[in-house]
Amino acid sequence: MTTEQNTRCGYVALIGAPNAGKSTLLNALVGSKIAIVTHKVQTTRTRILGVAIDGPNQMIFLDTPGIFQPKKRMERAMVAAAWEGAHDADIIVLLVDASRGIDEDTRRIAGDLKEKKRKVILALNKVDGMKRETLLPLIQEMNEIGEFTDTLLISALRGDGLDELKAKIAEYLPKGIWLYPEDQLTDITERMLAAEITREKFFLRLHDELPYSATIETEQWKNLKDGSVRIEQVIYVERESQKKIVIGKGGAILKEIGKQAREELEEILDRRVHLFLFVKVRKDWTEDRERYRNMGLDWVK
Repeated sequence: MTTEQNTRCGYVALIGAPNAGKSTLLNALVGSKIAIVTHKVQTTRTRILGVAIDGPNQMIFLDTPGIFQPKKRMERAMVAAAWEGAHDADIIVLLVDASRGIDEDTRRIAGDLKEKKRKVILALNKVDGMKRETLLPLIQEMNEIGEFTDTLLISALRGDGLDELKAKIAEYLPKGIWLYPEDQLTDITERMLAAEITREKFFLRLHDELPYSATIETEQWKNLKDGSVRIEQVIYVERESQKKIVIGKGGAILKEIGKQAREELEEILDRRVHLFLFVKVRKDWTEDRERYRNMGLDWVK
């Protein structure tokens, strides 16, 4: 039985520059796929919550969008969501892609966190295969730029160093009862997860043609008598020419995206999935307040 006397629980924000590996790390820490992962930067658009149990400790992780210098409205909303996640957290893990070195976005984030006097753990990610003489200067430079309670070397993809990371996080968790049931991994709904899975397949297939010009929404979810589920989703694009790209010749691309999304959803949901994808043109959807609400983002000016 968990009581306030023998348990710890707290919020841990995973922040960093785009493509630092935050979603991969979240999935590894939780032990299940709840955040989509692609090689494209800025894949995560809103905060995603994941819950991990480690002994008497419950860690509530917040996977946030990558922090960078925003220009467009959506980019500003994404960065605002990331900083809001950091503000709400008890502990912050600053994730840095060590294989890329230290870029200007990472410098800016570390400096801002230092000014805010937040409790921050530095995690250098993707260190597998890197030599000590390469890593030491990075560690030194990051600790000159920012202020960290600890510096850890990890590989989120391979799982290296994650036990040490969780142990260090546990040291800083406030004492208290768990906020989520032991079997709950996330607060994201199945409808939202389904849309995210389809968006991942969309990005992986069309990342060159349409990097960020689409959003996907689950419009209908119907549980059928045979235990399967019927899911209808809409892919919103901004122009008619983009719609033709998504559908492909004879509907080939849309069928491929749907097949890949359906197969993964069946694995995640552990039941048969009937997935139907539709493509609609919504001009300037990135200026639509309703689309922001559906993505879990706040409207920004």
